[in-house]
Amino acid sequence: MFNSLSGKLNGILGKLRGRGVLTEADIDGALREVRIALLEADVALPVVKDFINSLKEKAIGAEVIKSISPAQMVIKLVQDHLTELLGSEYAELNLTATPPVIILMVGLQGSGKTTSSGKLALRLKNRYNKKVLLASLDVYRPAAQQQLDVLAKQVGVGSLPIIEGEKPLAITRRALEMGKLEGYDVVLLDTAGRLHIDDELMGELEQVKKLSQPLETLLVADSLTGQDAVNIAKQFNEKIGITGIILTRLDGDGRGGAALSMRSVTGQPIKFAGVGEKLSEFEEFHPARIASRILDMGDVVSLVEKAAESIDKEEAEKMAAKMQEGSFDFDDLLSQLRNMKKMGGLGSLMGMLPGIGKIKEQMANANIDESLLARQEAIILSMTAKERKNPKLLNGGRKQRIAKGSGTTVQEINKLYKGWQQMETMMKQMKKLGKKGMLRGGLKNIIPGM
Repeated sequence: MFNSLSGKLNGILGKLRGRGVLTEADIDGALREVRIALLEADVALPVVKDFINSLKEKAIGAEVIKSISPAQMVIKLVQDHLTELLGSEYAELNLTATPPVIILMVGLQGSGKTTSSGKLALRLKNRYNKKVLLASLDVYRPAAQQQLDVLAKQVGVGSLPIIEGEKPLAITRRALEMGKLEGYDVVLLDTAGRLHIDDELMGELEQVKKLSQPLETLLVADSLTGQDAVNIAKQFNEKIGITGIILTRLDGDGRGGAALSMRSVTGQPIKFAGVGEKLSEFEEFHPARIASRILDMGDVVSLVEKAAESIDKEEAEKMAAKMQEGSFDFDDLLSQLRNMKKMGGLGSLMGMLPGIGKIKEQMANANIDESLLARQEAIILSMTAKERKNPKLLNGGRKQRIAKGSGTTVQEINKLYKGWQQMETMMKQMKKLGKKGMLRGGLKNIIPGM
């Protein structure tokens, strides 16, 4: 996400880092380039003007030009302004009301509203331990109600039974009644969309909103539509009033114009972002963390949170015990590969690491792709239980058999074997050092050359 904007901003700010002293002309030139980068990223013109004017006022101040590291001061100002543009602080979902809390999902057809309803239901169930009821009010799009019913079953939440021919208001009444009678904490109402905003759509939404009295009215918008998404958000907010935004397909949005414009144009926060097709690929939108990602400073907090959600605690404790023993086999490696897949794969994890933008070219040349994890998993699964427990058994004949069984090559098996050897060496080194040695010397005691 934000690849294009991130690359341009880091290129501009990188030039400033190379200079010991900054003149007013240097800062003016850099801000001119930042302005072009934001416009090319499809950020709304009024938003860009306000951003640059505010940034210029502070950047050309004496405290920046005369500071010991003026370039770092400018970078910090850009980061602060990006964070402010994205909404300053994370706007948490409001669930503080007598159950059932009603959440109204609105948006145009094709924005990902129904899928987002399923994703949000899963998050409410897992993160907040809520009993959730999903109800589809979309009686116009073919099989829309059935689609939501399937999603409800997939995520393990309640679904309002479908009654053919029932109108949206009647469905709303039944959902509210079922929510109260069956003790649901949250009722999610997935409303119908249209291909464009019209009076009929808004009239129906107003009636549903008046009847259901939702605590949250969330607009689902496709970030790939750029300025259209911003204009749609503005119109929905003016006509029915929204409390927050869910941006879908943010993982495919290399420009980021919608995300950077939404808050300023609507005054409403982006609360969640869809970052993939899987139901688990749904993130809370933290402005400061997103600004750090854009400026290639990483997002380690989100990475740790993702690990805590994805990795089983008991499994992690077993792995820690094995590390202390200094043992590591292919079963352990398989477990780690599967954990990486649960956390979103290589691309998702790499995007959260600081400084990764600077080595994108090297990574591209190294041919690192998402299928690598799947191929390595296939190799390990083609081994016998004995081979997985004792990797040193792998000779030329065994490798050829495994390559044939996994649809890979002996060269790929050799690479995986080498990776296992490095991990095993590291584990043994950790055992030899013990906890005190680790604390004294850190990583340089484990990895030569650090």
